[in-house]
Amino acid sequence: MATSSPTRDVYAPPPPGSQRKPANTRRQTWRSRLWRFDDKASPYAYIAPFFLVFGAFGLYPLIYTGWIALHRIEMTGLDQMEWVGWDNFDTILHDSEFWTAVSNTFLIGVMSTVPQLLVALGLAHLLNYKLRASTFWRTVILTPYATSVASAALVFALVFRADGGLLNWALHFVGLGDTNWANGHWTSKIAISAIVIWRWTGYNTLIYLAAMQAVPSDLYEAASLDGASRWQQFLKVTIPSLRPTILFTIVISTIGSMQLFGEPLLLEGGKLGAIGGSENQYETLSIYLYNYGWNLGHLGPAAAVAWAMLALLLLIAAVNWLIGRFVRKSAV
Repeated sequence: MATSSPTRDVYAPPPPGSQRKPANTRRQTWRSRLWRFDDKASPYAYIAPFFLVFGAFGLYPLIYTGWIALHRIEMTGLDQMEWVGWDNFDTILHDSEFWTAVSNTFLIGVMSTVPQLLVALGLAHLLNYKLRASTFWRTVILTPYATSVASAALVFALVFRADGGLLNWALHFVGLGDTNWANGHWTSKIAISAIVIWRWTGYNTLIYLAAMQAVPSDLYEAASLDGASRWQQFLKVTIPSLRPTILFTIVISTIGSMQLFGEPLLLEGGKLGAIGGSENQYETLSIYLYNYGWNLGHLGPAAAVAWAMLALLLLIAAVNWLIGRFVRKSAV
């Protein structure tokens, strides 16, 4: 009797290659891979919007401005560009008006930054002590910062008017009422500096106040036990603790002074043809760029001025960094 061919036992274990993982194991493996991908990719996804916006509205305009600075291009013919290399930079560097604008920008920056930060430091020191209605006073101090540049400049233009201005009216009682603030080389800088000081002192005051409140109270208690007065505590405890914050405000104020535009533009009420003064006595680099690009229509030199301003800002930032590094080393 013929026997049938043997068959595999249905109860025997399957060959090793044919084993399959359970469904829950495969699901856990997929979740683990997805979690690892999310852990690595999420930080880049969170910061991607910033870099996209910065690339579109910051980096690209900067690079394109540099490209324009190497060409001759006029406002009346934006589709016609002629390569000129470094000629635009050579033009502005040999222009005496450019160096006048650099000098004015530097002087106005110093005249507005130094008093502004000193007053802000003093006001922050006063607000750091317990005062009645401290929130009210902090709001009042910050109010000028919330005022628009145009409003502040136009109001101060009325104050500094040569004929019928409020300041000349007040100075008339001491025999100094005939000052023409906008036409003087130093008086015009004083007027612009006054606008900047008025607008930005409150902003820096709150920055200093926040830094002062972060100083450990143990330092003041130890200084008080050693017999230090409030003035000595301010000099020996507060100022050294605020050194990084002071350096930060100096850098920010320097950048702001390099971009000074609205105040000198509206010093004489925005009169056409009075931009920068009759003798360029208060023409800043931003006004100089504006005159080249929009009044004269020469976009190539205007772009070169923009890159020159960037180079000056980097130079000033490097000097501030070196000074800060030297101060930190000397403190140690």
